[in-house]
Amino acid sequence: MQIYLPIAEMSVNVLLILAMGGGVGLLSGMFGVGGGFLTTPLLIFIGVPPTVAVGTGANQIVASSVSGVLAHMRRDNVDFMMGAILTVGGFVGSTFGVWLFKLLRTLGQIDLAISLSYVVFLGIIGGLMFIESAQAMVKTRRRGGAAVARGSGHHTWIHGLPLKMRFRKSKLYISALLPLTIGFLVGILVAIMGVGGGFVMVPAMIYLIGMPTQVVVGTSLFQIIFVTANATFLQATFNHTVDAVLALLLLIGGVIGAQVGTKVGSHLRGEQLRVLLALLVLGVCAKLAFDLVVTPDEVFSLGLRGDF
Repeated sequence: MQIYLPIAEMSVNVLLILAMGGGVGLLSGMFGVGGGFLTTPLLIFIGVPPTVAVGTGANQIVASSVSGVLAHMRRDNVDFMMGAILTVGGFVGSTFGVWLFKLLRTLGQIDLAISLSYVVFLGIIGGLMFIESAQAMVKTRRRGGAAVARGSGHHTWIHGLPLKMRFRKSKLYISALLPLTIGFLVGILVAIMGVGGGFVMVPAMIYLIGMPTQVVVGTSLFQIIFVTANATFLQATFNHTVDAVLALLLLIGGVIGAQVGTKVGSHLRGEQLRVLLALLVLGVCAKLAFDLVVTPDEVFSLGLRGDF
């Protein structure tokens, strides 16, 4: 069953898009990520223009994140104070990111920037997460007990920065500058890459901020809702790259998948969740890197650059 996408100017299979949204929603509920790191590349793989994939992918993330947060709120696994600070930084970062997106699009370099950003960030984050998670699983088997995330409860010079706040749910007393900075950087990624930023946010919350793993997932999803909503609004207003038809199909699948993912994730240990997420991140990275170096079917193409 085919449906035409007016902004992307192409036809797609409805069942394929629904399944894609469901799969991404599943990951959102399990790992606390928005799923955009997978949605955007998958849309590009099926032929959706990268600019439309970025703008529309961010929109779908909002729905699946809301669904996931509601499930985690019922389990009392959301630090609202930490989420609010991350959101403030994310708002500023995503606004700047949309401006940068428009600039790169005008210069005709946005497609390359999107692909390179995914390869670099997914490669680094996925590699580090896989190594750490694999080591944690090995230690768990040797000791016969539960492994503790390396960052949980661990304080460094970063935590001595000024403007300290107490985050009772996470049992932390740290500088608000740390989550503000992390939120700002992730906000830029949300706008440029069409992601929720969870694949960066979750490791940063565990290893830099030092939050307990069980609170990280729900808190990450909480800030993703507002930051991606801001990025989506700005992308639709200034860059006109949000396809409402495509977003609706992804949204329907994402809401259902997130509820299932939350239940599945509750049965897995923290290190198991992290190693599965790392493998997914590395798989997407490898595919994008391959597409960057392989010779295209059409070596030359003609088209208008930027907004001309």
